[in-house]
Amino acid sequence: MTDLGPGGATAKNMQFPLDAWYVAAWDHEVTSAALTARTIAGKSMVLYRTDEGRPVALADACWHRLAPLSMGKRVGSDQVQCPYHGLRYNSAGRCTSMPSQDTINPSAMVASFPVEQRYRFLWVWPGDPTLADPSLIADMSQMDSPDWAGDGRTIDVQANWLLVLDNLMDLTHEEFVHSSSIGQDELSEAGFDVTHDERTVTVSRWMRGIDPPPFWRKNMRDRFPGFEGKVDRWQIIHYEAPGTICIDVGVAEAGTGAPEGDRSRGVNGYVMNTMSPVDERSALYFWAFMRNYCLDSQLITTQLREGVHGVFGEDEAMLTAQQKAIDANPDHEFYNLNIDAGGMWVRRIVQRMIETERAPSRGFDAFAAGTGR
Repeated sequence: MTDLGPGGATAKNMQFPLDAWYVAAWDHEVTSAALTARTIAGKSMVLYRTDEGRPVALADACWHRLAPLSMGKRVGSDQVQCPYHGLRYNSAGRCTSMPSQDTINPSAMVASFPVEQRYRFLWVWPGDPTLADPSLIADMSQMDSPDWAGDGRTIDVQANWLLVLDNLMDLTHEEFVHSSSIGQDELSEAGFDVTHDERTVTVSRWMRGIDPPPFWRKNMRDRFPGFEGKVDRWQIIHYEAPGTICIDVGVAEAGTGAPEGDRSRGVNGYVMNTMSPVDERSALYFWAFMRNYCLDSQLITTQLREGVHGVFGEDEAMLTAQQKAIDANPDHEFYNLNIDAGGMWVRRIVQRMIETERAPSRGFDAFAAGTGR
């Protein structure tokens, strides 16, 4: 490949589609006993569960005076009560009770957002609810598969969500940002392949016959005590629209067949990442590290979670600094290198989603559907 030059991505391109599934919370964060406030894709929401355990996401603003419902309380089997004047709303967002009157204004309701619980997360759809197809939720099946074990955390990133996607689609930055843990010279020296379709992008990189960096040396020794020698290392980055990136990573004893599919003499992990834009300058970054070895070891689970947390802390510092520089130089045009190929395809997919939502024909289609034309 050759230098891709300017274009395709600018510091001003910070938007996000609404007709999409985003993670709003880990499933364990939302209960029937409390209310959780989140902002996803610019939409303020209050999250809770009904007494039966079904997750609910309502607009976090009372119909009456816009008081945040998240400051209120859970009442009844599926309702939330406004903290200001006591109006109550059911899980569909319809008002069921008003103070000092028997008649309820029929317009008294708040938006109810589609919610799905999958892969240990609660996913919400902030856009047109009639388009909320659960089959469009990104595949993160390693999160709850019995063949994988692991855990993760949430990072409140003070940077645009696309910057996080850029960061994950090009892992050569590990050589420079994470030199003490997972970085090594071979990252920028190795070639890579990029494939894509309408909703996905995959970047694949293999490094053969190299010394394992500290992070992977420790993991090899967890599974193969006393391991010494060279390894074959892989990074297979898979993006699925709008904001999920699952990275198949690992190392295996060099020459034992990992590039051909036999990873039995190695350690394999999946770095599970999904980004939810809060606004144009902040995002919620949900991540986990899953592994398919030593599944019963809580010690390894904890060590991996804390180790990856430290690595991602270095990314967070870089992204925060990058966002500050963008704010100071809003008209700067991003330049692209060969290593940006995967990230460029991601941005094109996201931009196409945004343009599709805003196309004039979209509004006519909705009108026609409502009138039978």
